[in-house]
Amino acid sequence: MTTIDSTMSISHYIKEIGRGSKGARSLTRAQACELMGLLLDGRVSDLELGGFCIAMRFKGESADELAGFLDATLQRLPAWPQAGAAGPVVVIPSYNGARKLANLTPLLAGLLARQGLAVLVHGCDTESRRIGTQAVWQELGWKIIEGPTALEPGDMAWMRTRHLLAPLERLLQLRRQMGLRNPAHSLVKLLDPMQGPDLQRSGLVLASYTHPAYAESMAQTLALRGTSALLLRGSEGEAVAPPHREPASMGLIAGRICFERAAIRSQLAGDEAAPEQDLDAAQTARLIEDMLAGRRPVPAPIAAQVEQILALHAAMQNPGEQAQAGLQALHRNPD
Repeated sequence: MTTIDSTMSISHYIKEIGRGSKGARSLTRAQACELMGLLLDGRVSDLELGGFCIAMRFKGESADELAGFLDATLQRLPAWPQAGAAGPVVVIPSYNGARKLANLTPLLAGLLARQGLAVLVHGCDTESRRIGTQAVWQELGWKIIEGPTALEPGDMAWMRTRHLLAPLERLLQLRRQMGLRNPAHSLVKLLDPMQGPDLQRSGLVLASYTHPAYAESMAQTLALRGTSALLLRGSEGEAVAPPHREPASMGLIAGRICFERAAIRSQLAGDEAAPEQDLDAAQTARLIEDMLAGRRPVPAPIAAQVEQILALHAAMQNPGEQAQAGLQALHRNPD
């Protein structure tokens, strides 16, 4: 941590957000940006940092606060080089891992890369009892990068959060000490490292939530930031569809909603189509290899997710009537 002389008090912010469930007030986007900037720059004492984390955990983040936290984070990210022939990079945040079901986030990345899309998966483990994406990725022997790298069509790479922004990973790792998540755990799921300050460049973010209550605030944040994304209720918090059901999802381009799909339970062809549970990283990697090689079927909800991503990706590059019609065809009302 920095010395006390270089810290700045955030007590006035804690006073606003820490008044309890009824008295707490949300910060403006500008205030949230300033506050997160101080946290990322290491200018807050350990005591106030802990107070901030606890207060926000009780209050929850508003869309304006999340947008401000993202503003500060993106201001501190390095510029990402763009490959000449590549379209938008698909960005997959991976921070939850898997506890019960197989972690199929690398499978989704592999399926997208096979379709010619460039894919960046970023994340880190903040719990010890889950199978994280990094461990599975390493078992697969796939590309790992430690700095911004131009990604060509068909490329896929894993990047640990500390190589994106080391102070951001330090905030995430507070969970191991405090036993509580903090706003960093929300903002990383919406983070697009490709997005430039002028918003002229962006990736396609696969954003996930665990509890339905988060869907509205995350969608509002994506709209405020002008982010292109597929927002869904992922598998154990990962941005991949659960293998046993197609989740509710929403497609956005530059923050504008293009389609919404209600959840349905998939009709799987018996136990053969359902991946095993309680797999370690090596077993998960072998399962993914079998699916990519056609020796095991890809779960139908994940195949449907790939189609949604492909449609969004195409519309981002060619925003014509045909692409828009394709997106509208993805819309599905609740039964």
